[in-house]
Amino acid sequence: MKIVVLDGYGLNPGDLSWDALKELGDVTIYPRTTEEEVYQHCVDADIVLTNKVVMSAEVIWELPNLKYIGVLATGYNVVDTEAAKDSDIVVTNIPAYSTDSVAQNTFAHILAIANRVEHYSIQNRDGRWSSNPDFVYWDTPLVELAGKTIGLVGLGRIGMKVAQIALCFGMEVFALTSKHRVDLPEGVRKTTLDGLLATSDILSLHCPLNRETREMINANSLKKMKRGAILINTGRGPLVNESDVAEALKSGQLGAYGTDVMCQEPPEADNPLFSAPNVFITPHIAWATFEARTRLMNIAVDNVKAFIDGKPINVVNK
Repeated sequence: MKIVVLDGYGLNPGDLSWDALKELGDVTIYPRTTEEEVYQHCVDADIVLTNKVVMSAEVIWELPNLKYIGVLATGYNVVDTEAAKDSDIVVTNIPAYSTDSVAQNTFAHILAIANRVEHYSIQNRDGRWSSNPDFVYWDTPLVELAGKTIGLVGLGRIGMKVAQIALCFGMEVFALTSKHRVDLPEGVRKTTLDGLLATSDILSLHCPLNRETREMINANSLKKMKRGAILINTGRGPLVNESDVAEALKSGQLGAYGTDVMCQEPPEADNPLFSAPNVFITPHIAWATFEARTRLMNIAVDNVKAFIDGKPINVVNK
């Protein structure tokens, strides 16, 4: 089997090993692949692994040897799964590898906004505390999470983990979810989107991106939120209208925005969020802990091995 990895650097910048994958076939690993290079890199491949490189219908139809596409992520919107199915190509993804890491990143953003640790650390390195007349100072709001209401849009594995952590902080937890009320864990209450918008001190997005959820956070929904509320997005960038979020931050309607994802990645330098106040942006790293990437690599290899053995797993285009 000829195996091609189109964008291996994101998963493995050098601290993991490809050896287990190399035992399964003739492996070529490209750190990155441009749109123009996709066909050239895949032309003789039986198996293609991709993270963010798009496998369009046009590319798929031009690759007669291709039998399997493995997405090195949970979301698989980079692959035209219908075209793959029509061509008898199996498409798999990597489920549930980053739950703990993404939930951790969610609370890293919440705590960064609530406590501003980095802000004070930088100030104190510059001598602010050393020259202060009192033993204490603060120049930002400091927020206690206990008793605050967190609203979760989506209650899958990650949303559920965030709910568990929030309960440990003593927070009130509400969720927009398809789960029945009786199936929710103790302490988590089901409500509507309007209910979340009206009551949440912190609103955190953990739903998939689809027609219904694209730009669900926009000028209209932001007006329904409590003034000064915090918005967290570790789901997908296009769940929000970034221009509307920036305007809400400038007006004070939104108190802060913490996000690990953007509508375009990498974002344009003139993205309105970069000039808005109280924005906390990390570069799509919630999934990227060493532990999560190790799990991802192991599952990716298991997926390929299962396909070669004729018993594919984690198939998304049955």
